[in-house]
Amino acid sequence: MPVASRGYLLNKPAMRRRKSMPGGWADVNQSPSESVIREVREEAGLEVTVRKLAAVYDRTRQGHPPHPFSVYRLFFICDVVGGALNSGLETSEVAFFGENEIPKDLSVERILPHQIRRMFEHARNKNLPTDFD
Repeated sequence: MPVASRGYLLNKPAMRRRKSMPGGWADVNQSPSESVIREVREEAGLEVTVRKLAAVYDRTRQGHPPHPFSVYRLFFICDVVGGALNSGLETSEVAFFGENEIPKDLSVERILPHQIRRMFEHARNKNLPTDFD
């Protein structure tokens, strides 16, 4: 998830070896924007506001490894408004990475380098329309 002027926020979920982005399943009766705000707070310690829905990607059409069920991934551009960057119960590491610093140890089941690059484009250009498959 790109955060304006800070770069791309990645975390290493607890019990996993590779980096991903804050995210997860939506809770019952919680909107997508409420879900991303909650996930970033739980997994990275930051309070954010959602600026833009940048993409809705069908996981099976993006080049991820095969998976037994279909998932739509929603990508948001957010602004940090408070909190402090730290890992929580669900993560072992959190950090911001610049566009030219995308880690090689990504959890490709969850995030792909081309998706991160595209989110940097969205963060730079607020007029880009939402991507979708």
